[in-house]
Formats: sequence, structure tokens, C-alpha cells
Amino acid sequence: MKKIVTIGEVMLRLSPPGNQRFFQTNQFDLEFGGSESNVAAALAYWGLEVSHLTAFPDHEIGWAAAGKLRKYGIDTRFIKFMPGRMGVYFLEHGAMQRSSQIIYDRANSAFSQFTGEGIDWDSLLDNVSCVHWSGITPALSQGCADFTLQLLLQANNRGILVCGDLNYRSNLWQYGKAPHEVMPKLMELSQVMIAGTRDFNQCLKEDFGSFQEVKRKIFDRFSNLEYLVKTDRVSHSSSSNGFSGSIYTKKKTYSSKSYELTHIVDRVGSGDAFAAGLIYGLLYLKPKEAIEFAVAAGVLKHSVPGDVLTCTLQEIQELVTGEGAGKIKR
Repeated sequence: MKKIVTIGEVMLRLSPPGNQRFFQTNQFDLEFGGSESNVAAALAYWGLEVSHLTAFPDHEIGWAAAGKLRKYGIDTRFIKFMPGRMGVYFLEHGAMQRSSQIIYDRANSAFSQFTGEGIDWDSLLDNVSCVHWSGITPALSQGCADFTLQLLLQANNRGILVCGDLNYRSNLWQYGKAPHEVMPKLMELSQVMIAGTRDFNQCLKEDFGSFQEVKRKIFDRFSNLEYLVKTDRVSHSSSSNGFSGSIYTKKKTYSSKSYELTHIVDRVGSGDAFAAGLIYGLLYLKPKEAIEFAVAAGVLKHSVPGDVLTCTLQEIQELVTGEGAGKIKR
């Protein structure tokens, strides 16, 4: 069994029921989620051994969040409980031509103040096959950026595959550092990068005009890079999207088939499901098979409420092969 380590904040998600607007609702549905923990949860659901690095406030809400991770099968031994608050985000689901919207309330959360002090790196990284991080974590605080860098250095020293989802979020970089001052060091330590043109432009302070230009230059700039990965989404409306993906090596390109997604249930977390599928694919499959598996995982997440993909390996593989998709299973 492969072992994975992920790092990132887990937040409390509050959403009006159905497609109600914030102005209309008198109640909220509650979930726990965060980009990297969503990846961890999907991988653990598929039977892999996954440890997640994060910090929670040392009270009932933090304990409940840790309990939810354990429910998915995630190893929570390395989670820190400390003074502070739980990060929160509010999600209003869109429909038809009305967009979904997210409001963050995560400043000064317990995780944003955690530096990783006291972690037993040898115990954490023993027999680990892959470490996954995203650009959200180093955007939260200098401590989080330093913590992420420390993890990636430890992984590189042990020859562990590092997968980074650059995931640029413009409203998160508020602590005095710009992305191009932090991200390049982390990118240099990553063998897999999931990103689009905008991510690279912001993280490197470049002005790439197209992804083909990105591809021509990124492999030369980052000598450790083995796989460059991107998704392509066409938003016809909040309820209808096109979705596909590609994986690039320095010499080859592998593209998935395209899916038309109608009547979307919940788009949030679909990129994380894709990342989880990619990690699984790179550990167990060939590159072409890996990108097909990753895209199928991302597609199925659109059918599942909440932040986390809870579909089996068999269900994903059936979508890849076109067998049984949408049929009643008896």
C-alpha cells in the first residue's frame, strides 16, 4: 500500500440549503473541508495510507474536524491542537446563469499560526511515496510558507515524489509577501505541478501568453519537474460545464477525453478530486491512464455534495471505460 502525506488547512464550510442565497436562508448546512485535506480524504477512501498535517483549535469544533478526517480513514496522529480559531468559509451554490460564491473568514486561524514545530519528520515520512501541497498554504502566513518549505526539503532529501497544485488565490496573500517571492522555492522542490497559465504568471511574476509558452519554459527553469498538469474547464453556466485535462512531460503530451457535465450538484472540490486521481494514477498507472483516471475522478465529484469525492476506484474506472456510467446498479 502506498503512503501519502498532505499539508493544509481544514475549514468549517457553511452553506445555505439547496440553492438559497445568503440573504434568504435561516440555516446553514455544515461540512469540513480544505483543498489538501480533500485530496487526502479521496486517497484514503480508495484505501491508501494518508497522513494529513494541519492544526486545529483545541476545543469541540477542532475535535469534530479531526474526527471527520478519521472517518475518511486519514491518519490524524500528526495534527496539532492549539489555541486559536477555526477557519470558516461560506458557500452559496449557484444555479443556471447565477454563479456560486465563496466568502472566507479564516484570518488568524490556528493553522495559520502553526510552524510545524515538534514534528518527528522521520516518523512522518517513513516509507512515504508522495507528498502533496497546494499554493493555498504558503499564502496564509510566513509561518505556513516556511512550514511547507521545510516539508518539501525533507521530502526531497528522502527521494519522495512531491506534487504541488499551485492554486493561486488572489485574496489570500495578505501578510506582506507576494507569490513570486515565496512560490519559486517550493516549485523547485516539486516533481509534479498542477497549474494553468494564470497560476504561473502570478507565482513567477511572468506574462506568459499561452500554456504552450509556459510548457516551453517551465521544464527548463525547474530541473526537478517531471510532469506538468492542467485541467480545461468550459463554463456554460453554473449547472453545465465542459471538463478535460492534460499531462505533459518534457517530450510528450497525454490528453484525456472531454466530458460535458450537466445538472452539476457541487463543483467545489472537483479540482481536489482531480489531484487525488492524478496522484493515484502516477503511483499506479501509466501517464495516459493517469490523466484519464484523474479527469474521471474530477468529473464524478461534480455529482457528490460536500467537499470530498466519495466514489470508489471501480466507479471511476467504469467512467473511464464507459461501462455502467449513470446506470442503476442492482
